[in-house]
Parts: sequence; structure tokens; C-alpha cells
Amino acid sequence: MTIKDLQPAEVFGIFHEITQVPRPSKKEGKIRKYLLDFAAKHNLEVQTDEIGNVVMRKPATPGHEDAPGIIMQAHMDMVCESNHKGFDFENQPITTIVDGDWLHADGTTLGADNGIGMAGALAALTNDKLVHGPLEALFTVDEETGLTGANNLGPDMIHGQMLLNLDSEDDAEIFVGCAGGIDTTCLFTYERSMAPTDFHYFKFEIANGLGGHSGSDIKLGRANAVQLLARFLWNVGSQFDLSLCEIDGGNLRNAIPRASHAIFGVHTSNKEKIVVAFNQLKAEVENEYAGIEPNITLSLETIERPEFAVDSKTTKDLVEALYACPHGVISMSRDIEGLVETSTNLASVKMQPDNHILAVTSQRSSVESRKFDLAHRIEALFTLAGAKVTHGDGYPGWAPNMKSKIMQVASDAYYELYGIRPAIKAIHAGLECGLFLTKYPGLDMVSFGPTLRDVHSPSESMNIPAVDRFWHQLCRTIEKVADLKK
Repeated sequence: MTIKDLQPAEVFGIFHEITQVPRPSKKEGKIRKYLLDFAAKHNLEVQTDEIGNVVMRKPATPGHEDAPGIIMQAHMDMVCESNHKGFDFENQPITTIVDGDWLHADGTTLGADNGIGMAGALAALTNDKLVHGPLEALFTVDEETGLTGANNLGPDMIHGQMLLNLDSEDDAEIFVGCAGGIDTTCLFTYERSMAPTDFHYFKFEIANGLGGHSGSDIKLGRANAVQLLARFLWNVGSQFDLSLCEIDGGNLRNAIPRASHAIFGVHTSNKEKIVVAFNQLKAEVENEYAGIEPNITLSLETIERPEFAVDSKTTKDLVEALYACPHGVISMSRDIEGLVETSTNLASVKMQPDNHILAVTSQRSSVESRKFDLAHRIEALFTLAGAKVTHGDGYPGWAPNMKSKIMQVASDAYYELYGIRPAIKAIHAGLECGLFLTKYPGLDMVSFGPTLRDVHSPSESMNIPAVDRFWHQLCRTIEKVADLKK
């Protein structure tokens, strides 16, 4: 069985088309063209803004012109993570695999986040049997790396009163709130020197961690490959003279790092002690993450002496800051049981041109003051280590409105279809809804979607039966709103 055999055919057919169109964050030109061609093919009104967002519009079914306008919203871009070295997300399509009730990709992220939201919205726009009021579909750019599209939404792009964000990841749940977030970048400048000739050099590597979404998966206690890397380097550096030649780990600010490596050296007289330290850490990691990280691997190999190394002071400052940097859940919500309130993700460390090393962290909280407090704590830590620290613009949280009309309509729609009252929740991940509210304060919003697992990692998968329920919930919600009056 392939994706083309799956039901609902109208949704999976469009989703398959989307998987064939490259769409990395900040490089959405090809998917934007697909959307514009789709609108032209189906005679839909279409509009773009300066930042690259796209909105399509369809007039109300005759007799339902006075119903509240609905905006279906999804983002164009996808997280690009792969187990295949050299996979070209800018040019290669995603290969999908049907595995029982689950759909996943062949060693890459699937892009169901948020390709399935796009597919649902496009399928609804082209469903001639669907009774609806004024209908819009808004597709934003660069949600994954900066919320750039939502932050810069052009004037008069949307006209409706109710927004359905189709970017949630759990069937039978409706989300009415989310955390805000802010990114912090820490730039080290180092002196480059010749790597000592009387040192023995190793490559230490961590691979095959689960990684995952730094919001929704942060409470699962998965390994952070950058932190484990720093742990080993700190242990080595606390006992021996450490010559650091290369360091790299993590990729995206909103993904838990699942791989990292460092090239380093110690005096030749201590090389056997490094092997002992490595074996000890390997045993500790296997014990600490038993049942959590089934596939994580740690390796150590001897390599030829590199030509250059980072100066010893920057090496010490960098390793100590990375090791001391917090990662994971900081506090839980006192209002919603089981909801993470505040967290931080030590996202990546990368060597840059011109003798720079960049470390990136990402903070989230449903309490604005705690979001900034945590960012400032990390700023203080890395400033002490000699780094130049800057913060991104961040994005606001979305405070729950328990009197929301669209929340009740979406809940009733699911109950009528499946006899189950969906859970009403807030999510620790960031959604674009908070930014929409700053531009359109009167919007009534909810977020829902089918069940996705391990998003932002090559293990990303989507539950096929949940897509069918998501599709019918979307259609039924739109039909019920068509019977309302503004």
C-alpha cells in the first residue's frame, strides 16, 4: 500500500503532492508557486503579501453569506532533519512509507507538520459538497525558524472572524492556548593556533538520539546530544589539557539535538585514560536513558592530527558554559495539570567563519515574565563565559479563552461525529495564534489536527485513521459555523 491508496483520498492526494515540493524554512518559493498554481487551477481568489504569505478565498454557499467567516490556517515550511547524509531538502522530494496505521518518511522528517494542515485546508476549499460561510485559507512562511510570516502578516490579508489553526498534533484534543518563546544566541570569538604535535586526537560522536520537538517533547526526558557532548568534554578538560579542534551539534532552535561531535586531543601520555572516561560515560548514558533512548550511540575513534585548534581559554569558557547551561523543564503549570509552564532547549553549537562559535538556546513559557527571566539567566551565564549574547524578537503566548464560541462549535462537531467530547487543552509548543491576535484582536481561535509523533525528527509519523477524523471534524465545524450569524 502507498500513500495514494489512503483515505480520505482528497486529503492524502493533496498531501502527497505537497511532499513532492521542497519547502525548507525561509526557502518557500517552490511551495508558494504550488499554492498559486492550485488557486488558479480551482478558480480561487488568491492574495500574497510582501513577506510571502498566501491567502485563498471562496465565497459562501448561497444562503450562508451572513455566517461568520472562517480562516483555516497552516504554515508552508517544514523542519528538515535527515538520517541520510547529503539529503537535499531544497531539491529532493520526501519519500513516504505506509506502515500499518502510520505514515512516515524514508529516513527524513515527513513534513506532516504542517503539510497535513495545508492539505486539509486545500481539500476543504475544493470540496463542492461542503456547505460553508465565507471561507479563507491562510498559509504562512517560516513558522519553524522565526514565525516570520505571522509576525509580518500583511494588512487586510484575512477578513474572517473565526480562525482554525490546523497545526496541532493530537486527535480528540482542541487547543485554546500556547506558550510564548524567545531565542538566545551566544557568540564566542576564539584564537586559532596550531594543534599540538605531542597530542593524541580523537573524534567523539553522539548519534541516533530521538531528538524531537523542543516544546511538545521537552517533558519526555530525552537526551540532549549537545549537553552530553559538553559533559564529556568538561570531564576530559577537568583532568587533562584539552585541545579542541572542532565542535558541532544540533541544528534547529526548536528541535532537541539528537546528534553531535567534537574533535579534540590530549597529551599522548593520557590517551588510554580518555578511552576509560569514554567507556564510563557510555555506561552511564545507557543506564540513565534506558527505556527512553533505544537507539542512541556514543563512539570514540582515533584520528589524524588536525592542523588547527581553538585557544585554551575559549575552549574552557565554551565547554563550561555549555555544560552549565540548563536544558529541559524548568517549571510546570499550576493551572493546567500536566502542562509544562517554562522550559529551555540547548539547541545547537556550531563553528562559524572568522573564528566564531555560535551556541543557540530557545526558551518557552506560558508566563511572559518567566520567559524573559529564563532568557536573561542564560544571557548572564554565557556573558560570564565571554560570549556576546543577543535575543530574538520572540513571540507572545496565547491565553486561553474558555468562553470561545468556535471552541464550543469544534468540540460539538467532534462529539456529534464520534461520541467523544475532545479534551480542551493548552500546548507548550509555540503556535502562530498569539501573533494573529496582536494584529486582529477580535479573532476567535482554536487549534486542532491529527495525531503526529516525533515531529522535527526523522522519526516523524502521522496516524492514518486520525487524519480521517481530523478531516471530518474540520468539515463538520465549517458546516456548523455556516448556520450561525455574525
